[in-house]
Amino acid sequence: MLPNLVLASSSPWRRQVLDKLGLPYRTKHPEIDETAAPSEAPADLVARLALEKAQAVAPTFKNALIIGCDQVAVLDDQIIGKPGTHDRAREQLRAASGHTLTFLTGLCLLNTGSGDHQISVVPYHVHFRTLSDTLIESYLQHEQPYDCAGSFKSEAGGIVLFERLEGDDPNALIGLPLIELVQMLEHEGVKLFQTSA
Repeated sequence: MLPNLVLASSSPWRRQVLDKLGLPYRTKHPEIDETAAPSEAPADLVARLALEKAQAVAPTFKNALIIGCDQVAVLDDQIIGKPGTHDRAREQLRAASGHTLTFLTGLCLLNTGSGDHQISVVPYHVHFRTLSDTLIESYLQHEQPYDCAGSFKSEAGGIVLFERLEGDDPNALIGLPLIELVQMLEHEGVKLFQTSA
């Protein structure tokens, strides 16, 4: 039997990642306050928000498995948000030049039938090349990644900015760690790519 699966996100990128599993699912945008608590560590923040996003949509779906996700980019222990403007994006890429940006993705799978939930935080490291101002400007003009944490789109032209990528699951960089999600689904009895006898 196919699970009643819900993605608590309106992100088209997360939908593209989840589509890889070939499971039917619905989406619902969670309405929550994503403000970090005072002195809250980045990993604690994304774990909390992933759970809160799943819980926010849970009342709408009975006996469902709800996927909640949240992601932050961290540089020198500071959270790097979405730049919003060209000037802020330029500042972010200059700061990242020659350094490593770590993306932390909080993942939660909430079973609304049992009330049980699983939570994990998956890191992914982006090692940047030394970036010239000319490259930064050209890239920003071409891609305009102003709604992306870290000021790049890894699934598009952002690859020109990187020296190397490091992590267990490349899907984590896009915001939905599939390897971890598969394990969570299996823990809930969901068998992927297996036919019943």
